[in-house]
Amino acid sequence: MKRTEIKSLLQTNEFNGMVNVKGWVRTKRGSKNVAFIALNDGSTIHNVQIVVDVNQFDVKKLEKVTTGAAISVNGQLVQSKGKGQTVEIIAEELEMLGEADPNKYPLQPKKHSLEFLREIAHLRFRTNTFGAITRLRHAMIFAVHKFFTERGFYNIHSPIITGSDAEGAGEMFRVSVLDPKNPPLKEDGSIDFKKDFFGKETNLTVSGQLEAELAALALSKVYTFGPTFRAENSNTPRHLAEFWMIEPEVAFNDIHDNMDLAEEMLKYLVQYALDNCEDDLDFLSKRQQDAEKDKKQDERQMELIEKLNFVLAHDFERITYTRAIDILRNSKPNKKGKFVFPVKEWGMDLQSEHERYLVEKEFKKPVIITDYPKKIKAFYMKQNDDGNTVRGMDVLFPQIGEIIGGSQREEVYDKLYARIKEMNIEEKTLWWYLDTRRFGTVPHSGYGLGFERLMIFVSGMSNIRDVIPFPRTPQNAEF
Repeated sequence: MKRTEIKSLLQTNEFNGMVNVKGWVRTKRGSKNVAFIALNDGSTIHNVQIVVDVNQFDVKKLEKVTTGAAISVNGQLVQSKGKGQTVEIIAEELEMLGEADPNKYPLQPKKHSLEFLREIAHLRFRTNTFGAITRLRHAMIFAVHKFFTERGFYNIHSPIITGSDAEGAGEMFRVSVLDPKNPPLKEDGSIDFKKDFFGKETNLTVSGQLEAELAALALSKVYTFGPTFRAENSNTPRHLAEFWMIEPEVAFNDIHDNMDLAEEMLKYLVQYALDNCEDDLDFLSKRQQDAEKDKKQDERQMELIEKLNFVLAHDFERITYTRAIDILRNSKPNKKGKFVFPVKEWGMDLQSEHERYLVEKEFKKPVIITDYPKKIKAFYMKQNDDGNTVRGMDVLFPQIGEIIGGSQREEVYDKLYARIKEMNIEEKTLWWYLDTRRFGTVPHSGYGLGFERLMIFVSGMSNIRDVIPFPRTPQNAEF
């Protein structure tokens, strides 16, 4: 008999027919005469109940039906008389597919900490929390591609191995096949990378932006969606060494067009989650509220569904960096010394606490900040006429602060070249990027959305390690 997914069974109105289900046992309870098995196959957060007449089955076989075991069941689908489910299956045949020793299986039916589940990431998909996050993550991946495809964008696969540093930060993972104990050396004692695999020093990319710009200057509207890497030794709930970035680039767009696209995309993704992930969002919302029940009211996060609707309900506030600094400098938390990073002078980099204050306290809506000081932003951002600021933009959300960073790109060759020199970036690594400003240059803009930051927002999770299947962090590359 062909298997039917549990998600489909729970939505059906056709009863009293024979069905086959396969999945993993969440719980088994019962008495001498009847056993109730909660079975889940990952297609939905909900289980289907299997009702087993103990007298019709081999006792030894039923003893092996324990939490974590995989089974196949043929039975009659009937309307359930019990609470909490609409249908159940009266088992007629039961086959063991895979046993799970109850003395060794670590996911027994009790509450487990997120820290413990990270240690068994190969099994945590089987929990309700990580099943919900995985389905939600898939929905968001699909929604990203759907959004851009509907608007005529082309997806570009930018390289993972690169010879340039898009951000100029230098925190990159080196890619090399040279013998680390005995590398070839130049006369001055430095490593001779000309003898390496690519004939030059290469790294894992921190961004696909620069390559996306090249494509946008021919195809007009493109986007990348791929893994990026940062060798930043930050062991915090907000940092990963390997993460995924969504980076659109659009020819002929200025900073205002860029802000419009970012706002439209974020609202589209949030609406898609609400429309297509109701069961998982409801579960994650209850989970969040349960986790915060012992916190004071002012320490709790906004309820998940309310927070998602909060984004949809408001036009994003757009302010300059200069105005943001003025607001923060004169704010009560700053005057009373409650900010960990006091706001004192124009030119400082804003921290998450400042960004969240602007969103959650000052404007009570998402905020886009533009026109940042040139000295704290990347070399490729369009320079304003004042000589001190650039047409950068950050989109700020409740709970997490910055969710998008972008800019209008500098299209004027002389200004871009001067900025590269000013920041001591090796010109020879970006000759191809400079070429695009020599041959048919146009105004263009783009931004980057950290996919895991989006996932933190739409899932209500507080640690970025819990919204990616296998987190890569300092001292951790397990699984």
